[in-house]
Amino acid sequence: MANETAITIVGNLTADPRLFFSRQGVAVVNFTVAASRRVYDKATDRWLDSDTLFLRCSAFRQLAENIAESLTKGSRVVVTGRLRQHGYEDKEGIWRTSVEVDVEDVGPSLKWAIAKVTKVPGGVQTDSTAAPVTDPWAVVPASPSPVPAWLAPAAPAGGFPGNPSDLAA
Repeated sequence: MANETAITIVGNLTADPRLFFSRQGVAVVNFTVAASRRVYDKATDRWLDSDTLFLRCSAFRQLAENIAESLTKGSRVVVTGRLRQHGYEDKEGIWRTSVEVDVEDVGPSLKWAIAKVTKVPGGVQTDSTAAPVTDPWAVVPASPSPVPAWLAPAAPAGGFPGNPSDLAA
């Protein structure tokens, strides 16, 4: 949409992501990212934190499940998404406005961490609305060989010279 505001935010999760399922069975995760800019104060020779921005974030379907499985309180993350504003009436009857992020993608920040990525089998969404997998390349091979069996050359009698399996004996 033309009026959407894209945003990227880098910060830390304030709590573990909260995963739940809608009445229709769609996975939804909510979490809050706290981001503050550090500035160096030459007068005091110290780093200072500026005001902290807290942004509520929501993600859906497989992304929601992946977030809940992968991230925990304190995780430094990079979140991209769209800002969404909505109004509500508080307990005192005062009209308020809230801004949240509809998450399109999220990942761990690698500035001070190392991450091991595990691809979701088939790389497809597993919710009930996803189309069946028809891509033969999306199937994880059963053999440990990175080469599909139909592409691998036939081994001569006695195996290939220098075959790694020869080293095990």
